[in-house]
Amino acid sequence: MTTFTSVRNLNRHVLEHMRITNPVKTIYSLLKMVVSTNLGVNVMGEKLEDIFNYLQISDLIATSGQPTESQIAAIKEAGYQVLINLAPLEKFETTLPNEAAFVESLGMEYVHIPVIWNKPTLEDFDRFAQVMQANSDRPVFVHCAGNFRVSAFMYLYRRIYQNIDEEEAQKDLHKLWVPDDTWQRFMKEVMGNG
Repeated sequence: MTTFTSVRNLNRHVLEHMRITNPVKTIYSLLKMVVSTNLGVNVMGEKLEDIFNYLQISDLIATSGQPTESQIAAIKEAGYQVLINLAPLEKFETTLPNEAAFVESLGMEYVHIPVIWNKPTLEDFDRFAQVMQANSDRPVFVHCAGNFRVSAFMYLYRRIYQNIDEEEAQKDLHKLWVPDDTWQRFMKEVMGNG
């Protein structure tokens, strides 16, 4: 599959299944990420802000879409000690097949919780919450393919475990997307309203 075809297919998937709040920025960042990953050309940069759909949540938590190896090195350089990946390994071309080994070679802890896009489970969220709680005093960087799974999980985690009010938690969620029906149902279920 060519890079152009994979980007077109991913864009179609994104547009069919979710409402992105900033589509131009998202698609531009996605194109840069695909070019960097598939052609080995560094057009992404090494600043955290250049990572696809990067979002700083607090002093100890940041989130994003799939980072490249050079961006993971920048994540380490920024002081993050734990990297959590919520994306299934086989989902997108941009997935780093050796991500666990690379992250661990940098001296960071790597946790993989593969959340199926259209079938998030309570067990997935419970495992995520356990890892976050166990590392609440350490800098944690969380990513998935596009920061959509992560933003929903972070919304739930912040509401349930950090007692952040709905408006504030939703503001960060909506910087990236408005969850589709599957994710709305899941979020209500986790919050006890489903």
